[in-house]
Amino acid sequence: QVEVTPKLKAAWVRIFREKHAQMMERAARLYRLTGEEKFAAWAGGQLDFYATNFLRWEPQRQGARLFGQALTEAVNLTTFAQVVRLLDGYISPERKALWWTHLFEPEMQVLETNFPTVVNVTCWLRSAMAQVALVYSNDALWHNAIDAPFGVRHQVREGVTGDYLWIEQSLNYNNFVVEALHSLFVTASVYGRANALTNEMAIVQNLLLAPLYLRFPTGQLPNPSDTRGLLFAPDRKFFARIYRVFPTPIGLAEARSMHTWETLLDPPSAPPAGSIQLPEVKSVNFASSRMAVLRHGNWQVFFHYGQPPLKSHLQAEALNFEAFYGEVDITHDPGTVGYGSPLHSDYYVQGLNHNVPLIDGEGQEQPPKGRRPDPFAQARAGNLIEFCTEPPRITAEQPVYRSDAKAKRTLEITGDRLTDTVSVSVNGAEPRKLGLALHLQGKVSELPTFKPDPDFARNRPVPFIFWRDPVVAEFNGHAQFDVDYGILTMRVRFHVPGRFRLWHASSPDVPPKRRTGFYIETVGTNTTFITTFEPVRHDSAQ
Repeated sequence: QVEVTPKLKAAWVRIFREKHAQMMERAARLYRLTGEEKFAAWAGGQLDFYATNFLRWEPQRQGARLFGQALTEAVNLTTFAQVVRLLDGYISPERKALWWTHLFEPEMQVLETNFPTVVNVTCWLRSAMAQVALVYSNDALWHNAIDAPFGVRHQVREGVTGDYLWIEQSLNYNNFVVEALHSLFVTASVYGRANALTNEMAIVQNLLLAPLYLRFPTGQLPNPSDTRGLLFAPDRKFFARIYRVFPTPIGLAEARSMHTWETLLDPPSAPPAGSIQLPEVKSVNFASSRMAVLRHGNWQVFFHYGQPPLKSHLQAEALNFEAFYGEVDITHDPGTVGYGSPLHSDYYVQGLNHNVPLIDGEGQEQPPKGRRPDPFAQARAGNLIEFCTEPPRITAEQPVYRSDAKAKRTLEITGDRLTDTVSVSVNGAEPRKLGLALHLQGKVSELPTFKPDPDFARNRPVPFIFWRDPVVAEFNGHAQFDVDYGILTMRVRFHVPGRFRLWHASSPDVPPKRRTGFYIETVGTNTTFITTFEPVRHDSAQ
């Protein structure tokens, strides 16, 4: 028997009310489609219930009453607004006004007072406010949601970088913001207000398409920030869901095979004739987003060299890189798991989960918890020292990698070889443990001199407990290993001045998968780690 804890009850309430809202909208649509008033009567009765009881429920986080937080409140309030719109002509003006007074107006106060900043959540809050404004013909509320500080225009202007990526860097939040504003664009079109948002629509369309220029040859996307699991581009299902506002050949083709309310009421047109050509991925520095792509021959490398001055969704991953050789995934960032899981806070957001330098086992300095300001916010952008396409090379540094340390990384492609050079230095004369983590999607064929190390995680930061079966060996100057990727064998060479220790273990990947983890460590106040990757076997059939 599972105990019904407050968390489980809150989760049940959320799921029930989300499903309930969807059923209300379905009933209202059936009324508009068939004219049968029983559907309208049921949907209206549910809104009566929420309006009667809304202020009786205890406020939760951020003043939300229907759900546990303002974000979930806003997401579902857009559905409630659609129910009101669909019931126009059936409900009396007095009943509609009652819903405003007892439900929507107090909800507007919740949405307006939360998240006065540029962040994905605020896009949902202001989008919901604007849609309620349209349903209730409330021009003052519309102006507040669209034009006021931190309104929709402000979010789009400041939140979408010059590279058309969302400022919080997680590519999952790219789509989340598109989804938030897409629902507003649909409702604005219904009410004849789409022309007021044409500039925002154009920018958000680019936000939708921009990840295509980051994709690896398999379509897999790099994973900056804290997306859960791996993403792929193009996301055909998502393109299909938004085809009415952003009609793309991919979305139209996919939507024609779907049976939804949207395709029933507004059948998608045929996509243009001919095969769909995706944009070519090239070496590009996405300067305003603090990331870059190097592509040359079979190699494609993603380099996440800096971060925005925001605390939301940060991970200890500045200077992280991911790489493919042809269609072979050499190393990737697995993202994270559910935010409530200890694995999220104790491992996936930490430095050890990334291909980054570590000082005494710790990666990049993280901001303080809660509302305390981040003293290193402006330094997180890092410094791009060089970006060159011929030869393909990029160098960037984090001058405040930690409060007492700096780090620099160079990635360079020469022929069939990828060279990674990481320099670390700490303040003061006291020697420190200087390390480098590297995760590989292949398997090391032989580890003849390594011995089990049951004390690997002892006296180290918490993330080290999540590596399994650690073995260790000591080397002087260099070490090399052949890593089997199935159709490819990659020779990986480590070069470190003087003596160093090297651990091999099983590290967490996207659950439940695991992968090969290397951790290199030396002692001093500064060092340079050089790692080269070069194929020694590559089957031609891919």
